[in-house]
Amino acid sequence: MRKEGQEAAEFIEKLRQVFETKGYAFFERGDYNLNILGIRNQSGKADTFDDKLCVVYKVDDEWVVDEYPATTEPGTSILKKPIVKGGAAILVPDQYRGVYKIDTHGGKRRYKAVCQRLGKVKIWRDDNRDRTPDYEGKIHEGMYGINIHRQWGPDDREYTGGVSAGCQVFQSSKDFYEFMETCQVASDMYSNKFTYTLINDTDIEKTLDMCI
Repeated sequence: MRKEGQEAAEFIEKLRQVFETKGYAFFERGDYNLNILGIRNQSGKADTFDDKLCVVYKVDDEWVVDEYPATTEPGTSILKKPIVKGGAAILVPDQYRGVYKIDTHGGKRRYKAVCQRLGKVKIWRDDNRDRTPDYEGKIHEGMYGINIHRQWGPDDREYTGGVSAGCQVFQSSKDFYEFMETCQVASDMYSNKFTYTLINDTDIEKTLDMCI
């Protein structure tokens, strides 16, 4: 879903307040200077695409907000059976400045995505093998391959299953490729380096009148 005009301006003004409170950078100089943002729904459920991935930027000096359904947590099958020792990775909300680039994601099915290649991120490890993501515990920092990519099922897929082992994953492949086109334009204009910011829905409830 795209917000433009006054709707986008109001959204961005409130979002700017959240970023300022947290001490995060907000990019607003020039067209396609992207703010890539994840908004996590802290419902305690990891089985559906109930989070949002947003891209906030200017086109011809006018604000645009692209908003897509996604998941920012490991799917339930990964939570119950982690693929690495120590537990499933859950990205800690923070701003990861200049950590991402367009690169190749995947094993047998390799394709271009926005990948964690240029720096470290913070994660929690959830190893209690239930279906509920744990947003607490010891924080680990490192190169974990927490990428931003698509899932391989149909675009109307409801349940996450094993689509994410900690990555930020689009529900719709159409949305994902639209996102990648935007990122490619930005990369061509500036450089192949992106910042990803993850916040919780509770961070914006007081300042943002929108449906998460």
